[in-house]
Amino acid sequence: MKVTIDGQSIEVEPGTTILQAARMIGGEVVPPAMCYYSKLKGSGGKCRCCLVEVAKGSEADPRPMPKLMASCVTGCMDGMEVNSKSSPRVQEARKSVTEFLLINHPLDCPVCDQAGECDLQNLSFEHGKSESRFVEEKRTFEPENIGENIQLHMNRCILCYRCVMVADQLTDDRVHGVMDRGDHSNISTCISKAIDNEFSGNMIDVCPVGALTDKTFRFKSRVWFNKPYNAHRDCDKCCGKTTVWMFGDEIQRVTGRKDEYHEVEEFICNTCRFDKKEVTDWVIEGPRVFEKDSVINQNNYTRKLEKVEIATEEKILLGREEDRKKISMAEFPLTAEDIINQKSLSNNG
Repeated sequence: MKVTIDGQSIEVEPGTTILQAARMIGGEVVPPAMCYYSKLKGSGGKCRCCLVEVAKGSEADPRPMPKLMASCVTGCMDGMEVNSKSSPRVQEARKSVTEFLLINHPLDCPVCDQAGECDLQNLSFEHGKSESRFVEEKRTFEPENIGENIQLHMNRCILCYRCVMVADQLTDDRVHGVMDRGDHSNISTCISKAIDNEFSGNMIDVCPVGALTDKTFRFKSRVWFNKPYNAHRDCDKCCGKTTVWMFGDEIQRVTGRKDEYHEVEEFICNTCRFDKKEVTDWVIEGPRVFEKDSVINQNNYTRKLEKVEIATEEKILLGREEDRKKISMAEFPLTAEDIINQKSLSNNG
């Protein structure tokens, strides 16, 4: 089947969604996604961030779809034409969804461990507004302890359901889920049980915001101060392939390896994530490469930095040193030769 997104065409298999087709194309046509996760069955269709405009339904039925569609759950049809970033209607809708997600979200990025790798920060940067129209009191929840390794900040949660799906699909004894209804909905454990199954730490990796964070890394460092390395070890519970985040010779945290859409390539066990923090526990493969515009890359040495050259008129900057000397700056004292040159210039004037 042939699908066209923002003027770029691609051949896809039947059953492919618009979001999957956009990711095959890559670049700016890819809609943002806060709830969809390709590794989790049943994800998608909740956050509405990935809305697109279907300008042509298919070759068989070329009529446009009247409403914007969630690209993560809308299947492609042969001859379909889709407008993503190129559509002003889509851009306005994404701004509205972003504003809605931020209504109850606290402005605590400066103290949040997710800062620098937060999907909601990226969404706000791209589609957010500089001011908020929401004047009512934000929804808040009391702190709750769900275990020794995972910190739950329910005030930051956007109810994407990813963590619930991880527990459903990776473990046999899920003890948490969505409680209550409407604007009282929240992620919590049943009868205040602790989450202690062996793959529970993957809830941290799939969370798109700072609602679920690593207690062993809490307030230790900003992610852009760490050096991420691919590493592996022999593990009888999982693949053992991880990213270790180092500060000097210290491993401050361990996460699953993520792709360019911030999705874990393979889930890892809690032993690898929380218990193996010594360099001798791992075989370091090399530096982890991140996307060019990631805040993590601001402190990354895996990119070659090209020399910056300023294109100016010839000899236009040659007088700068003389200007510094003329105003008698202490670090640029006048020499005897400079004084003679200045006198000759003034005499000629």
